Amino acid sequence: MNMVKSIAFLAVTLPCYLLSAEPSAFGAGDLNNPNPYGLTSTEAVLLETKKNLNKVVVKSNNQANEVESLRQRVDGLQSIIESISTSSHENRLKIKSLVDESMAKDQSGVEYEKRVSKAIEDNTNSIVVNTKEIEKINQLIIEISKIVDSINESYVTKSEFNSLVNDVNNFKDLVAKELKAKEKQAPKQSTYEGMSNGEVETKAKDLYDKKSYSESIKYYKYLIDKNYKPARSHYMVGEIEYYRKNYAEAIAYFKKSASLYSKADYMPLLMLHTAISMDETGDKKNAATFYDAVISQFPNSDSAKTAKSRLSKIQQ
Repeated sequence: MNMVKSIAFLAVTLPCYLLSAEPSAFGAGDLNNPNPYGLTSTEAVLLETKKNLNKVVVKSNNQANEVESLRQRVDGLQSIIESISTSSHENRLKIKSLVDESMAKDQSGVEYEKRVSKAIEDNTNSIVVNTKEIEKINQLIIEISKIVDSINESYVTKSEFNSLVNDVNNFKDLVAKELKAKEKQAPKQSTYEGMSNGEVETKAKDLYDKKSYSESIKYYKYLIDKNYKPARSHYMVGEIEYYRKNYAEAIAYFKKSASLYSKADYMPLLMLHTAISMDETGDKKNAATFYDAVISQFPNSDSAKTAKSRLSKIQQ
């Protein structure tokens, strides 16, 4: 019972620039989507843990229902047994009363035999009724055995429960590690102490141009924390993740950038790199939508040329 409560606790603790024809194309990282895509490593672990938790909760609920059904049948069985016991006891008292009466009174043999015969007949009838009740008991026993077998087959074992707990703990460790990694990514105060946000941006762009992505991303994330040019800062982090082939993360940052400012001069490239990121993660349908968007919205751009080439490969 404590295990069921623990599982229930885990279940509780544990929960833009777009084309008018496809307003929800930026669906990356949506864990509520029946077929989620563009998941980060943390989101993928969360989705798997969520699925495992739901399976155990369903099994536990089923077991609880089976146990309740078993309890009700046992109560019914107890009522039948009590009825048989009461009936047998009454018959014994009746026969004993007749024997005592025969010894206390002087009766004719014929009258006594009649009364004894009547008592025996009543007892015989009672035996017939009790036999039928016993048949009912046997049938209930068969049904109860089936329920017990079913519970044994679907029972959430201690090892299964411990495995689920380990999954949750591993997920917590993963999140903690990612948070620590992000803290390490941000440059120390001494690195940019005395620098204005504009100077930090210049430093970040200089590192980006030199392809020092691991250093550049620290400065851009610092600018995001300071809410300095958030649309462009998100876009630049997305570009860094794109070139590092972390496509799911890139999509998430591109989506945020587009939602903050949809008329930026870098939109053709943002849309193209979003499409390529989706293409690389296997989401061909939404990739084609974004390729079409680049072609129709920015027909004379270099991004449109690349989009046409990649789109033709999808459509082959």
